[in-house]
Amino acid sequence: MPTDQIRLKASIRFLSTEEGGRTSPLSGGYSYRPNHNFFEPDDRNMCIGSIELEEGKLVLPGETIQTEITILFDPTKEPEFIVGREWYIQEGRKPVALGTILEVLSPFA
Repeated sequence: MPTDQIRLKASIRFLSTEEGGRTSPLSGGYSYRPNHNFFEPDDRNMCIGSIELEEGKLVLPGETIQTEITILFDPTKEPEFIVGREWYIQEGRKPVALGTILEVLSPFA
């Protein structure tokens, strides 16, 4: 399957544990690589992507951050990457966050 990449600046609201999100925080200094679902909540057509977390940053369930993301996607199923677009961020099939595109930084192949 061929893939293309796109870089985005996004606002990410991590679901609280009570909302069914993560039970533990994320630690910065590495790329967090969950699934990105731009389709329907139960759709299995998900994109792979990495979320950049600052060194030393601790992101708790229920927090909202703004950061850069790289998304890998199948160009035959390309979602619309437009400012304001929302999507689900999932670990496997479990939604753990909601993303909103703030800026398209650089589409590249």
